[in-house]
Amino acid sequence: MATIFGINLFALSGQLLVGLINGSFYALLSLGLAIIFGLLKIINFAQGAMYMLGAFFAWMALNYMGINYWAALIVVPIAIGIIAILIERFLVRPIANEDHLYSLLLTFGIALVLQGMFTHIYGSSGLPYQIPAELKGGTKLPFMYLPNYRAWIIVSSLIVCGSTWWVIEKTKLGAYLRAGTENPQLMQGFGINVPLITTLTFGFGVALAGFAGVLAAPVYSVSPEMGSNILIVVFAIVVIGGMGSIGGAILTGLLMGVVEGLTKFFYPEASTTVIFLFMVIVLLIKPAGLFGKEA
Repeated sequence: MATIFGINLFALSGQLLVGLINGSFYALLSLGLAIIFGLLKIINFAQGAMYMLGAFFAWMALNYMGINYWAALIVVPIAIGIIAILIERFLVRPIANEDHLYSLLLTFGIALVLQGMFTHIYGSSGLPYQIPAELKGGTKLPFMYLPNYRAWIIVSSLIVCGSTWWVIEKTKLGAYLRAGTENPQLMQGFGINVPLITTLTFGFGVALAGFAGVLAAPVYSVSPEMGSNILIVVFAIVVIGGMGSIGGAILTGLLMGVVEGLTKFFYPEASTTVIFLFMVIVLLIKPAGLFGKEA
């Protein structure tokens, strides 16, 4: 058993891997929240429910329609995005000019309805979803055994998050998105359909939660509570990174996952509260968040 200064390296590396996996999900979910709030100023409390919906859609697609994991990874986020577009168009848009509290209460209500509906249909116990055959097994590393599917979660999350950041921050499309939210009247004067951009942005931000749900289905039990369990942590991560900071959401999500994993190894009793402790400290020192801009 490899140890350094009395530390079991196998156990430590295992917790770091768990932290990176959790951080990958945190990054995807907080990125979606940051996009929706940063560009649209909508507090989407249904993000966790859409994450749960993504996992359930993947499970239903496999068991009812024979759609495999790889197809679900494409089809399910699109389906979740379409649902989000309908929600934005018919529920969120009518209260767009009201206080942010209205959108929070609305999306919170949507989350409760979805969770209650799936609990009534499938119960509260988890449903299994098999790891695709191509990603079974793993690789023996010097200090740990790395399952292939866990590695796939980390890599795919980094690719999606990095691509999204690049599009929003470095491309003309991203410039249109930012300008359309900061000065919609001017952009409409240039012939840009700002309401359509708003709707598609909301749909994409929620689709990221659906993508995370498909990734999570083979790792965690597919259950109605899986979204509510992770949502509060993700909101804390968004606050730590800075509300509306795209890069901050990604980096903070990964960092907090690692911190949580290390805490589980060195002081397990604090692992469920360490992220909230970080949030309190950051708010006291820098209320706008680590990467946020002062108002």
